[in-house]
Amino acid sequence: MKKVRLGRTGLMVTKTAFGALPVQRISRADAVKLLRRAYDAGVNYFDTANAYTDSEEKLGEALHDVRAQVVISTKSGGGDKKTVQAHIEESLRRLRTDYIDLFQFHNPAKLPDPEDPDGPFAAALEAKKKGYIRHIGITNHRLPVALAAVESGSFETMQFPFCYLSSPQDVDLVERCAAADMGFIAMKGLSGGMLSNAAACYAFMQKYENVVPIWGVQHEWELDQWLELTEKGQEMTPELQTVIDKDRKELAHNFCRSCGYCLPCPAGIDIPQAARMAMLLRRSPYRPYMTDEWREKMHRIEGCLHCNGCKSRCPYELDTPSLLQAMLKDYDAFYAEHHND
Repeated sequence: MKKVRLGRTGLMVTKTAFGALPVQRISRADAVKLLRRAYDAGVNYFDTANAYTDSEEKLGEALHDVRAQVVISTKSGGGDKKTVQAHIEESLRRLRTDYIDLFQFHNPAKLPDPEDPDGPFAAALEAKKKGYIRHIGITNHRLPVALAAVESGSFETMQFPFCYLSSPQDVDLVERCAAADMGFIAMKGLSGGMLSNAAACYAFMQKYENVVPIWGVQHEWELDQWLELTEKGQEMTPELQTVIDKDRKELAHNFCRSCGYCLPCPAGIDIPQAARMAMLLRRSPYRPYMTDEWREKMHRIEGCLHCNGCKSRCPYELDTPSLLQAMLKDYDAFYAEHHND
């Protein structure tokens, strides 16, 4: 399986990597089986986070006996030294390891200051001196913060949303990381489930030598599709480019990526799903959304408090309340036409 040098970390990781956020949604036995299958097939890079409930524990159980053969990255969203120290120690216990290959600051709103003795970066530096972590990176959904991270020179890797719907500015970020010898880890390669053609997504990533996509995997069929595409060495074809061109035309830049940073909603609205409902209805099987349960969920939008908390937290600067109102109107029209199909 093809490996890529992860920037100046020097870590050699498989271009097909395993995003372990979704394994928190399945049983321990199923998760361990899935993770081990990925390793046995040649995948050597696994990404998780302290915030992903029991994902780290499942990774630890699946891979502790082959620890030297895999690269593991995890994250902390802690905003101070004490919290990040606790998270690192907790991650080591959960992962059943004595070191973390790549520790990442988890989507901070501003860059951690390496000079702050009580800040989160101080915890990472101390952990590195102790051998608890080997490399320091950052994840983000905010382009200005990501660009500042590259310019700072303080981080060895960048994890950022990247797929074939990405803007020219996002591509520029990839190129800046390459120039700075900063590893680039691509999350949201399927744009939060909005993209369904795995071959097109895979082929797009192959165009960028320094990009390591972490595909979120929850089911065996999902793992199988990435392994099949990897074995095949899927490259871009005119047919796949047509798919990409069509999706780029249909999906405007102002759409919800389902990152979840808008939550929690005090009105109980499932914002990540509701805010992209129009596209879900037309780009995936729509019957599951025609239930009484989903109709009730969508009509929670009528109870929006207009607190603008979701809008203020959106890293893509969407006008989320207005977007939700538009989605409800579209949903009701679609429901009236199709709920008896």
